[in-house]
Amino acid sequence: MDSAVAREQALDAAEKLFYGRGVQAVGMDAVRGASGLSLKRLYQLFPAKEELVEAYLERRDLRWRGRLAEHVERHDDPRDRIPAVFDWLEEWFGEADFRGCAWINSYGELGATSERVVAQVRAHKRAFRDYLTALVTDAGMPTALAGQLFLLAEGAMVTAGITGSAEPAAEARAAALSLLRAG
Repeated sequence: MDSAVAREQALDAAEKLFYGRGVQAVGMDAVRGASGLSLKRLYQLFPAKEELVEAYLERRDLRWRGRLAEHVERHDDPRDRIPAVFDWLEEWFGEADFRGCAWINSYGELGATSERVVAQVRAHKRAFRDYLTALVTDAGMPTALAGQLFLLAEGAMVTAGITGSAEPAAEARAAALSLLRAG
């Protein structure tokens, strides 16, 4: 089997297991079983579990930010793109397998012990904040608004993950609209 195909199989399995059950609750043997790869092949691709977690977060980041941008960019008016972020969050929170923010969850589990995980989490959060800053700038709003929107979105993610409800996105959207009107 081609290494790229095997890598994708391993990452597909890891993403489903890590996101669904938590990183620490899932051993490499479970990833082996779910991926259909031998344990030897899995360790050839990812010599340590930490490397698999890092790759999972990196790949998920690209997908997550791509899905968000695709949704937001459907709106032509730059001022409509900001509330569209919260509309997308509400859709994401409503997905059957939603279990909170993968980066916050991973940071909670491994942030004290894994520099690689911390680096992935910080890179993801920085990229999300930068994306919001670009939206705010394109809308001609004060850049300070980006930090406020970032905190609203992050708070909604944490709350939705804990409550199992999509409602925090709607509440954060309403707050974002208030900030936009005030700005």
